[in-house]
Amino acid sequence: MKLQGKRVLVTGASGGIGGAIARELAARGAKLVLTGRKPDVLAQLRSELDAESIVADISHPDGIADLLAKLGDVDVLVANAGLPGTVHISNWSNDEIAHVLDVNLRAPILLARGLIGSMSRRGGGHMVFVSSLAGLMASPMSAIYSASKYGLRGFAQCLRLDLHEANIGVSCVFPGIIRDAGMFVASGGKVPKGIGTNTTTDVAHAVVKAIERNIPEIAVAPFGLRVLNRIAALFPGWFGTLQIKVGATKVLQKAVGAGLKES
Repeated sequence: MKLQGKRVLVTGASGGIGGAIARELAARGAKLVLTGRKPDVLAQLRSELDAESIVADISHPDGIADLLAKLGDVDVLVANAGLPGTVHISNWSNDEIAHVLDVNLRAPILLARGLIGSMSRRGGGHMVFVSSLAGLMASPMSAIYSASKYGLRGFAQCLRLDLHEANIGVSCVFPGIIRDAGMFVASGGKVPKGIGTNTTTDVAHAVVKAIERNIPEIAVAPFGLRVLNRIAALFPGWFGTLQIKVGATKVLQKAVGAGLKES
């Protein structure tokens, strides 16, 4: 799909990754509709990119319905909005668990369902779901976050099959550790030595590539981390044992503090 002149909805646009994605799409000539949780950042981005913006709370079905009602037709969905969560499962409340699952998994599902009819009438479209490497391999202290990201991958894979005849492409992008935004930056922690990182611009390039070439999945991570991901997928038991032996939990706690939740 060529992005020139296409109307694109970007969720989570007021975050670091979302802003980078929006700028990359605008550079390709897309007409943007932006949503996000930070009105001031959203307004600045809207002005910079000559975009539309809609304030909406996508953590609730009513907020998603309101967004869809105001949105009109779009050619592309970039479901980027998400919450982090590096906390032991026993330290999550019921409401906190529900909130992460609502934003990271239910919201993209409801948005996609709500846009299928519009895209079909326009002759096709594309949907991109921004997951995480945590949706491809397990890591300590990430049970709820990984559950949402693993679920997003499964949804995207099935949706791609379901929407093939409607000429609607579906892609999933899996960022690894991002050094200029996200969990590690927000916590003030340091990435463990030997672990490669990427930038928000790398993620934005991957999103555009996925749309233009209709690529099912793209991992945004250094070569070594991608190889590790493949090993983890083939030998999950061995990989889990390795993480326990090397003290991965302590390493992660040191990197991001005692824990990080965002509401």
